[in-house]
Amino acid sequence: MFPTYQYEADKQSLIARLKRVEGQVKGIMRMVEDGRYCPDILQQVAAMNGAMDEVALILLRSHVTGCVKDAIEQHQGDEPIEDLMHVIRKVIRR
Repeated sequence: MFPTYQYEADKQSLIARLKRVEGQVKGIMRMVEDGRYCPDILQQVAAMNGAMDEVALILLRSHVTGCVKDAIEQHQGDEPIEDLMHVIRKVIRR
């Protein structure tokens, strides 16, 4: 059985957000197929990236307030903090 994560409380909201992003991706694909103007496509890409950033922030908050907090309270926070820093670097693309 898989462990229960903090984001379970936000699961439906996350799924709804991801479905909207899926729709945005499909819309962008149609724009490319239709030969739409580059700045129009890029505007939609920026909107999609913003939506995915919000998903990432929800998941990061969940991880910090759940997994990382629990590990720190149990005096075992070093590895989860390093994992958190690693994933933050990936999320902010650095």
